[in-house]
Amino acid sequence: METQIKDVVEQVEKKLPLQDGTVYSRRKGLESLSVCPLQDYIPIVGEERMEVLEKLARKLKGIKILEINSTAVGGGVAEMLYSQVPFLNALGVEDEWKVMHGTKSFYEVTKTIHNLLQGKKGILTLEMIRTYYNTLKQNADLYSKDLRDYKPDIVIVHDPQPLGLARYLKEKGQKWVWRFHIDVEDETLEANPALYEFITFCADFYDAAIFSGAHYVVEYWPLHKYIIPPFIDPLSNKNKQLTQSEITHVLEKYEIDQSIPMLVQIGRFDPWKGIDLTIQAHRIARTEERCQLIIAGNMALDDPEGEAIFNQICEKTKDDPDIHIIRLSNDRDVNALEVNALQRAARVILQPSTKEGFGLVITEAMWKGKPVITREVGAIPIQVRDEETGFFVTSAKKAASKVICLLRNPKEAELVGEKAHEYVQEHFLMPDRVADYLRIANYFVHDKLDRYAIISYHPWFKLSKRKG
Repeated sequence: METQIKDVVEQVEKKLPLQDGTVYSRRKGLESLSVCPLQDYIPIVGEERMEVLEKLARKLKGIKILEINSTAVGGGVAEMLYSQVPFLNALGVEDEWKVMHGTKSFYEVTKTIHNLLQGKKGILTLEMIRTYYNTLKQNADLYSKDLRDYKPDIVIVHDPQPLGLARYLKEKGQKWVWRFHIDVEDETLEANPALYEFITFCADFYDAAIFSGAHYVVEYWPLHKYIIPPFIDPLSNKNKQLTQSEITHVLEKYEIDQSIPMLVQIGRFDPWKGIDLTIQAHRIARTEERCQLIIAGNMALDDPEGEAIFNQICEKTKDDPDIHIIRLSNDRDVNALEVNALQRAARVILQPSTKEGFGLVITEAMWKGKPVITREVGAIPIQVRDEETGFFVTSAKKAASKVICLLRNPKEAELVGEKAHEYVQEHFLMPDRVADYLRIANYFVHDKLDRYAIISYHPWFKLSKRKG
């Protein structure tokens, strides 16, 4: 009987998402995602913080939430939703998850929008806008009947890909919230009128926007603005403690010599991730300290650039036996355990992004007590305090110098890693940040705020605007 049940579950999972985009829905019996029991989080975040969370959840009993994003495979948004959605349901707050259906041409357009928002030169053409709205309308038609049946009170839309859905689907009395995960500045929008008009038109259908950091807030949009940093689930397969044998199993699978100190970069194969700098830094560092480099990532379904970037990196490093380029599985559980093992085996983590909405992979590495070398861009400074919880560099030469120092001084690396772990424990764990989401829901249900209000749930320090 157990085998039959397992086979049925596997068949259901293979068919997800459903035609209407559903990934998780308790009312439909689609509960393939899970989290640890609530009491397991108490030793990590403390009894008091869990009590606050559960009290907020009780206030919102009967509220229905819907999450919509572009893909269930790859990227930080999906990573958070894997845990956030079942976690909210475990708290007694009904939360469902849908993803979009899109063509290659649609994702090429949304990748262009993503790049333009992060400051890349270019234009948003009328043909691109037509492709975008045609796809959004098709998805809205797929969603509409199910949304009428579910009747969500709050809809949370993640990033630009599904942003236009509110235009077609928002019902009277619903609150629609846009969760903006991208590294963007007011000046970028103002310098690109077509992009500004497109995003602002879409945003006008929303009641609130959530930004990862204070410096991302687009002040002139007349809607509630909240600052909530992303989070990790400390008990997920990607972040839980592993045994040495589990780590060794992964390293042996990829034929990695455990006796050679490892530098590791994890993430999408993306032009903004600074992979070239990582490769250059490793090549400089190994002239003085023996080390190997592992660059590992998987392909997100909504990122058409990934394949080309992966092939370029493989070509650049094909004759270098000290560099391992790993294309990780898109199987969520396999991927999570392998990322976990590679990060835990690393002596140093390199994540020198040139643009970064937040950088959950940095959070994950810090949670594992690893020293992270990165750049002072985007919302990374919300996590990394230079020389305290990590290190900022501006060039491959400086990154290599820091790598050499950390390899020669393991006690310094350990001390920074400990502080990094503590900082993540204090600020970026799921129970605390989910409590912030519930506070927003509580405002919508019980209170009224000025439409230009900005509310922060993170003790952020003011970050200056950065160019380039």
